[in-house]
Amino acid sequence: MEALIQMDGNILLWIQDHLRNPVLTPVVKAITSLGNSGIFWILLTILLLLFRRTRKAGIASAVALIISFIMVNLIVKNVVNRTRPYEVVEGLRCLVERQMDASFPSGHASASFASSVALLMYLPWKKAAAGLVILAGIIAFSRLYVGVHYPTDVLAGILFGILSAVLAVWLIRYVEKVQRKKKGEESL
Repeated sequence: MEALIQMDGNILLWIQDHLRNPVLTPVVKAITSLGNSGIFWILLTILLLLFRRTRKAGIASAVALIISFIMVNLIVKNVVNRTRPYEVVEGLRCLVERQMDASFPSGHASASFASSVALLMYLPWKKAAAGLVILAGIIAFSRLYVGVHYPTDVLAGILFGILSAVLAVWLIRYVEKVQRKKKGEESL
């Protein structure tokens, strides 16, 4: 376990020393802010809910975001309570406002992948949906770049996000099945 923790810190220091630069940093800060409180994904979800053609995608995204929030922000972060890397890794500089919650797992990564993977399943425009998954990956990486998460935090966030999307899709399909069955019984 100690080796994993050491590797986590070394990766962050490598990113700081080799990838950070004055041109890229403002761009990455803007990208990471898209995930703040899940605001980009919440606004996109609301927009999709407004139109009949994309309503099901909006519902899937909303359910996935709720599942992700409950699992990650209300349960796992409080149970694991991992200290942020900028408080532990010597020499690591945080590029954004210091976070008040625990580090593991990344809520930005979880919300981004929960919404984007759910949208990939339901949006009629698959290329646009795939672009959202790529954006989710960029947001997840931005958390490493700005120094607020360990790589394992981000990886776990991605996995929790995907799990949230899968659970949302399963739940929606289950509810639809129950509704179809109920309609069938009512027509008898």
